[in-house]
Amino acid sequence: MKFSKYGQQFTKTSAISQLMDDLGDALKSPTPVNMLGGGNPARIDKVNDAFFSVYQSLEDGGLDSDAIESIGNYSNPQGDAKFINALVEFFNRHYDWNLTTDNIALTNGSQNAFFYLFNLFGGAFEDEQGNTSNKSILLPLAPEYVGYSDVQIDGEHFISIKPEIEEVEHDGDTGFFKYSVDFKVLENLPALKNGEVGAICCSRPTNPTGNVLTDDEMAHLAQIAKQYDVPLIIDNAYGEPFPNIIYPDVNLNWDSNTILCFSLSKIGLPGTRTGIIIAAPEVVKTVSAMNAVVNLAPTRFGAAIVAPLLENDQLKQLCDDTIQPFYANKAKLAISHIKSELGDYPVFIHKPEGAIFLWVWFKDLPISTTELYERLKQKNTLIIPSEHFYPGLDTSDYPHAFECIRMSIAASDETLESGIKVIGEVVRELYDNK
Repeated sequence: MKFSKYGQQFTKTSAISQLMDDLGDALKSPTPVNMLGGGNPARIDKVNDAFFSVYQSLEDGGLDSDAIESIGNYSNPQGDAKFINALVEFFNRHYDWNLTTDNIALTNGSQNAFFYLFNLFGGAFEDEQGNTSNKSILLPLAPEYVGYSDVQIDGEHFISIKPEIEEVEHDGDTGFFKYSVDFKVLENLPALKNGEVGAICCSRPTNPTGNVLTDDEMAHLAQIAKQYDVPLIIDNAYGEPFPNIIYPDVNLNWDSNTILCFSLSKIGLPGTRTGIIIAAPEVVKTVSAMNAVVNLAPTRFGAAIVAPLLENDQLKQLCDDTIQPFYANKAKLAISHIKSELGDYPVFIHKPEGAIFLWVWFKDLPISTTELYERLKQKNTLIIPSEHFYPGLDTSDYPHAFECIRMSIAASDETLESGIKVIGEVVRELYDNK
């Protein structure tokens, strides 16, 4: 059986498919697995109680209930109208952006949203004279989200820039570092000057590192995007206002040249596959048309659960008072275990500023972290090696790209302790035998 050039992309193992396969295998494994590799959020009782309470209220009315309505009828291709209205009112209430319903489209999760956006702004372009050219998506700070790598239909169209790395303190302790955008390289990038960039994209907080770009960095990126007449796409899956797993005091801004992407996954509803795009009306209209072709319409169940929690600001309160402190405490716990296991070794942790991961750097590790991944997997401990997080960057002469791991902190306290203990045993042996 022969597949198209596009279809052949899916016959190869990709980083995102490996991640999801490992997650599924861990869930059905007959032996306990230290699952530190997936992107699944933690189950937080107070948050789940709020979701269940809304669900019970939707059930009122039996076969004529809002719950049946949410699964028994399509929305229009733009998404559930009640939820979009609730989002418009919420963002205007808290951010004064003057949004209308023309500024919001829903998708079946963030991954679906980035499939649309990266294929809208990256790939083959045709000018008014019929001349074709290719444009890339510029990732101004790598490492970046593994799921971006394989979503484009027409080849791989990414340009990534290595970060500046600075050793920093965290809570008065050493052994931490932080990434920042290398604007000297970015501003002199030939692809920008030659019109070969279709959009600039960053995640904030960044998956995989938990890095949060400063307000100055975001303003600088926005200025560059406007200078070259390309949109700035911001992946806000972990940021404010929901789930608000972000610790520095930073501002969230939007204008007509910015595309903000949100998700219900990290508030604890990954199975509802609900993504949110805030953008200029022409982007929203085009995404809605893509929804109609690819999905007919976005799913509605997540929208039905969350709309009431937006309307009364209960979701914001849950994110501020429950979800954010939960992960801040998880990060502290995981850091304490890492320091206990590997404090005397050249191991550094990216300063935890948000998201549900720690990014750990094993400086001068004698093997790649892909090999480390395989060794840990044999000991029923799953992490994600770093080399998958550099789409569009030649890492052949960049050892740092092979020396880090992404480690989820959403697991139970017992799993965190057990998994980090295994990591410590394996890594200590590697360094000691170097």
